[in-house]
Amino acid sequence: MSTSESSQPPTTAPALGVWLIGARGSVATTVVAGAAAVAAGLHPATGMVTETPPFADCSLAPLGSLVFGGHDTNSCPLPKRAEHLAAGGVLPYGLPAAVGAELAAADAEIRPGGPLPGDARTDEELIDAFAADLTDFVRRRGLARAVVVNVASTEPLPDPDSDRLPVSSLYAAAALRAGHPYVNFTPSTGMHHPALADASASSGLTWAGRDGKTGQTLLRSVLAPMFLQRALDVRAWSGANLLGGGDGAALADPAAAAAKNAGKERVLADVLGAAPQGEVHIDDVPALGDWKTAWDHIAFDGFLGSRMVLQTIWQGCDSALAAPLVLDLARLVARAGDVGLTGPRPELGFYFKDPDGESSSLGEQFTHLLSFADQLRATR
Repeated sequence: MSTSESSQPPTTAPALGVWLIGARGSVATTVVAGAAAVAAGLHPATGMVTETPPFADCSLAPLGSLVFGGHDTNSCPLPKRAEHLAAGGVLPYGLPAAVGAELAAADAEIRPGGPLPGDARTDEELIDAFAADLTDFVRRRGLARAVVVNVASTEPLPDPDSDRLPVSSLYAAAALRAGHPYVNFTPSTGMHHPALADASASSGLTWAGRDGKTGQTLLRSVLAPMFLQRALDVRAWSGANLLGGGDGAALADPAAAAAKNAGKERVLADVLGAAPQGEVHIDDVPALGDWKTAWDHIAFDGFLGSRMVLQTIWQGCDSALAAPLVLDLARLVARAGDVGLTGPRPELGFYFKDPDGESSSLGEQFTHLLSFADQLRATR
């Protein structure tokens, strides 16, 4: 029996809604196609931590029980988007056709996002509209709950003088208003806006975030503790990212790039005690599509001042790295809510660049995640 089969409860488990913000983007499309492929036994659950033995008896929602919907301002249907990803090598050849019914079903549950240019609705009207879409989805599909997951493009840091909420916080507020848990997989503000502090604290909901740790920062969170534990002095740590696709276009905006880089730099400062010299640069290279190359140059001192350098190159596909983590988080957050573990969940810091109240050391975070699994298992 496969790990996926042995770790899941019977398929009669109640369906769980997964409401994706940015539901027609590369990450969301890979999430929907991947869940369907793994549930059907077409591909293994590679990259899903929740499909490993420590989570076998945690009563997580089976992948086949997930029902997808969401918001997006893009009109490209999910089946067509999946075909584009397959043509670019992100999805396996033939997979869009094999899971076409599941993609079409999810696409039918996607509602127009916003605000688009010219939208005159107030923040309250937008929040009400988004919350109504979510409530309607849960009611029509007979779901006990839906987890709202933000996988949209990175937005710039909010203007402190603005009287409007950033778009990511409108969606977070809608999750609160509709009474469903929330995950922020992006660097955008989301639930962290001061205007939502009281509502989130009193909501009795579970939430987690922010900014999924998938590539360059994942590697940084492993390497930085190594230098610290071996008493090696890091003098400078510089990096560069080359990427295309929707993320590349969004991060071509210097303000959005600054929001993204803040998490990358915070990991080093948190682990090393201070941020070393050096910056991270992000370059939009449309020809790369959904593939990314990340390079790091680390200058450090050894015994007797011996100067040394470590260079790393990470080449991968963010969508394929992010999708299994999104599926993990949706299931873990839903289960945490079921057993009364509410509020921000620092135990899920393993997945994020900017976690709530957690260490940036990946090893320590993984230990806390395993303890979280024990909590879920103990309350079956």
